Amino acid sequence: MFAIRKLPARFAPVVMPLVLSVLMTFVVSMISTLRSLGPTPAFLATWPGAWAISWLVAFPTLLAVLPLVRRIVALVVVVSPRR
Repeated sequence: MFAIRKLPARFAPVVMPLVLSVLMTFVVSMISTLRSLGPTPAFLATWPGAWAISWLVAFPTLLAVLPLVRRIVALVVVVSPRR
């Protein structure tokens, strides 16, 4: 078996929003495009472009708002001490 080479931990603040934006825009653009066009050949032709545009907006947006989201979460969630 082969070993997957991992990125250093310092990349986590960028990799997490990258993966999240890819997965979320994939699902949301699929649902939105399917709802608009229905299960037609036009859906299959349109969805990749819709996903790409939504990802181009979502990824930088996540990078920008993630610090604010972390602060909001810290206001509403009790952090228990580590044992």
